[in-house]
Amino acid sequence: MNTNTRTLPSIVLVPGHWLGAWAWDQVADELRARGHHVTAVTLPGLDPADPDRASATVEQQADALSAVIGAAGGPVVLVAHSGAGFPTSMLLDRDPAAVARVVYVDSGPAGDGSVLDASLPPTVEEVPLPPFEQLAETASLAGLSEGDLQRFRDRAVPEPGPVVRARLHLDNPARREVPCTLIACSIPTEILIEMARQGHPMMAEVATLRDVDLVDLPTGHWPMWSRPSDLAAAIAGAASR
Repeated sequence: MNTNTRTLPSIVLVPGHWLGAWAWDQVADELRARGHHVTAVTLPGLDPADPDRASATVEQQADALSAVIGAAGGPVVLVAHSGAGFPTSMLLDRDPAAVARVVYVDSGPAGDGSVLDASLPPTVEEVPLPPFEQLAETASLAGLSEGDLQRFRDRAVPEPGPVVRARLHLDNPARREVPCTLIACSIPTEILIEMARQGHPMMAEVATLRDVDLVDLPTGHWPMWSRPSDLAAAIAGAASR
């Protein structure tokens, strides 16, 4: 028995748009094998069995993360993939002491006033996974097998309209003090940092972080499928800092 596992932080895995906890299965198994207590999250609005899922909000998602983190106990490392950066940023704005470290996987912190798609009409209740040809114009599918893509298509849940339209209101500068790791997959860290310096809307908030580590993991936007072992190792490395 490895007695050192008790000192390892718990890890909470949050998937991006259209995904549930299942998206992390391989990564979660590898992290548990390393001794971590792992919780993978299905955010409000992404449970296909929830009849009210289309009305879920970012506030509800942040509430859910807070509850999961509280139940995990001890120091927690929160891992946010892609669009999960939005509820994660809201959580940290509310309670910067909630986690020991946040790890953004091909994602980053959102700034005050950020919105995923301000043009989405209020009449649109949900946003389904687009055709892969269209998705590939904004997110790299590199490294995904036909099986990965089929599973993605079969299990994807439409993103709630209120989440996509939400404009974040963040006013607690202490959120920027939370230690952070950026795992860059589809865009190298060198380019991400340059984007941050130039004030690019996607990365501008990165320039305000006080304690940030950068990790390159070259692959597409869904490394939990294209490079699960390497992603688990990167997350474990971040959690050990």
